[in-house]
Amino acid sequence: MKNFVLPKITFWRAVGTIIVITGLYSTYLRFTGGLAATTNLNDQFPWGLWIGFDILCGVGLAAGGFTICAVTHIFNIKQFKPLARPAILTAFLGYLLVIFGLMYDLGKPYNIWHAIIDWNPRSVMFEVAWCVMLYTTVLFLEFAPVVLEKLKWKKLLSIIKMVSIPLMILGIILSTLHQSSLGSLFLILPNKMSALWYSGMLPVYFYLSAIAAGFAMVIFEAFMSARAFKRDVEMNLLSKIGLYSALFLILNFVIKIVDLSLSGNINLLFQTSQQTLLYYLEILIGTLIPSGILLVKDLRVQKKWLYISATLIVAGFLFNRMNVTITAISSELKLDYFPSFYEVSITLMLVVFGMLAFRLITKYFHIFNEEKVTLNA
Repeated sequence: MKNFVLPKITFWRAVGTIIVITGLYSTYLRFTGGLAATTNLNDQFPWGLWIGFDILCGVGLAAGGFTICAVTHIFNIKQFKPLARPAILTAFLGYLLVIFGLMYDLGKPYNIWHAIIDWNPRSVMFEVAWCVMLYTTVLFLEFAPVVLEKLKWKKLLSIIKMVSIPLMILGIILSTLHQSSLGSLFLILPNKMSALWYSGMLPVYFYLSAIAAGFAMVIFEAFMSARAFKRDVEMNLLSKIGLYSALFLILNFVIKIVDLSLSGNINLLFQTSQQTLLYYLEILIGTLIPSGILLVKDLRVQKKWLYISATLIVAGFLFNRMNVTITAISSELKLDYFPSFYEVSITLMLVVFGMLAFRLITKYFHIFNEEKVTLNA
């Protein structure tokens, strides 16, 4: 019998352990004391960090799964196939964490199953609920071959592979529907959101930004995995993915500016206010700087600049979703909201769980393509 060896204690493992312990304590308080005991939410401001970050950001950053599947299997660009499995794993874990995060935000989480039997087809939330349930199931089936290969269940593996293309098409449709529908949730707040963020085009903004962020997340995850497992990154593939991300960022930005002009709200960009400053930071960090880097080929093919640009896109995406959920509403309604310690600790715990799950799965299952890829972009 092998001797049990305790894992080496490192700084980040210690930080992660503290975050998990704190998050579990906050979880206990949340489900014994309720929302009022653990959050700074109220009837006037019912959506905060858990919706803005855990749900909207979690779903958007998981978009790499459907974008890479679309590129590799629908548009038949096979060279990006090595990126498919990590992207699907990231998306699958992302959606599982979104579901767990939603359980914290719901006042009565034990009623979450009601959407299955109590149909309300006119509700955007109903459509989002069903799309998330179905797409999580599709991601599970898309990821299943990785597990079946490990278990050597060849017959079941062959069945899954036979239906893989229809599954991916279904996944792309479902993801397209609910990525945009998350923006539709805010269309009912025309008088409760700052005009800098409110628009009838919100579903389009959410969809385009999710595609850009999904591509960026594929790059970010590839670099993090390469550092953790001491492996090379597929620079020729990632640099092209970075270019695609920049193109969607620019398209989204142009539509926003045109929309602000046509709606007569372009003057808001020239006002001195906190929300205008936050809007500029969101655009600068998440669009202008990374797009400027990625559009220059000499910079795009360098690991440092590609990583920086992907990190900025992800940060800008987070900034946007938090602005839409919190800044736009709190500034318009003159309400003060800042997440409580318990809200933050639970969110950080979910992030740590996601990172830990990704690391363990990639350690014990064949996720990455080990073939070396030459630099060419």
